[in-house]
Amino acid sequence: MSDKIGIRAATAADAEAVDTIIRAAFAGTDFGHQGEAELVRMIGEDGDALVSLVAERDAAIVGHVLFSRMAVEADGARLAAAGLAPVSVAPAQQGQGIGDALIRAGLAALCEQGVAISFVLGHESYYPRFGYSPDLAARFASPFAGPHFMAMMLDSDAAWPLGGRADYAPAFGRMG
Repeated sequence: MSDKIGIRAATAADAEAVDTIIRAAFAGTDFGHQGEAELVRMIGEDGDALVSLVAERDAAIVGHVLFSRMAVEADGARLAAAGLAPVSVAPAQQGQGIGDALIRAGLAALCEQGVAISFVLGHESYYPRFGYSPDLAARFASPFAGPHFMAMMLDSDAAWPLGGRADYAPAFGRMG
């Protein structure tokens, strides 16, 4: 088995493998009941996926990350925004930097698209390493507000907005 990981844009042909990875990654976790695989499918069907990447090792998909379009208003103006959810790595491949590589590649792709801000609802000790901050997210009204809600400006030199509203893609509201 090779240690080399390749990251590329996900294609329609990857859908089944991505679904399998997501279900395996979240099985038996506190998050497993939230239906991440279904969420990814709905976001794709709605046309709200901005960046969808897979990680491959030895021609097998071992990870996936999705960033979806968000409706964000900051200081009275619309801001191009993306939500990170979910990031999934096959259980046997976890702890090897694959999730980290997927997130960093996804953030770079968002920058190329001119996205200004990204949000994540996740573990407060994991996501700050990428630049996500609960303090920035706290400036935005959101149904997901709380200590696990974080945001980052994709241009690290950009001023933080004073306040606004952040809403995830409609598929998040359809999750029961």
